Amino acid sequence: MKNIRLYYPDSIAENSTNLLSKEHINYIVNVMRLKRGSKVNIFNKEGEWESEIIFLEKDRVEVKFLKKIKEASETYNIELGVCLVKKNQMEMILQKASELGVKKIIPIISERTEVKDLNFERANKIAIESTEQSNQLKPPEISEIVKLKDFIVYKKKDSSIFFADVNSKYKITSSDIKKRKSISLLIGPEGDFSPTERELILANPHTISFSLSKNILRTETAVISAISLINYINSDH
Repeated sequence: MKNIRLYYPDSIAENSTNLLSKEHINYIVNVMRLKRGSKVNIFNKEGEWESEIIFLEKDRVEVKFLKKIKEASETYNIELGVCLVKKNQMEMILQKASELGVKKIIPIISERTEVKDLNFERANKIAIESTEQSNQLKPPEISEIVKLKDFIVYKKKDSSIFFADVNSKYKITSSDIKKRKSISLLIGPEGDFSPTERELILANPHTISFSLSKNILRTETAVISAISLINYINSDH
């Protein structure tokens, strides 16, 4: 059986016990059909604990946190600002960005954005499930929807905007990435940003416009490509 990992947002103390959420109860009882005495791993931003199911009924599951098996560590801070797209594409973005280690996702509305809202309950569920499956400790924060101009203003001096620009020929290098504590990726909508929006983005002194591909990429493809590129450059390769 695969190693079962469950996200538990509250603080954990070794040898303490606690009840699991209704969602986790359904997963343990009805999906995985675990029994009393089964081992699961419980994790949050503080680390990961080997745990044991000590009480199990169809509407109540209690676990004991046996020992800490993974410590939290400092990781590179990638923030994703992405224009909203249709449901299936957006869910893929949420899933893959979470798997690839993004720390925050900011949904953006631009002039050419057709979708104007997001199911936050569903979005957070996807982020948590993707974190459980990808052996990470903390799901990305999903912020409120913002307008593009507010996203640009929001940026701090220590968090440059890396703009995936279809018109750019610049290839980012390790010197662009490694000297920064955190970066923000900006991915546009289907049909790209308007000329006025491009001027606004490029006028920001902390914007680095770079090329992802000679091809025109869909938004979800651009997200995966950009995060993977940043991760690769920031690794020890």
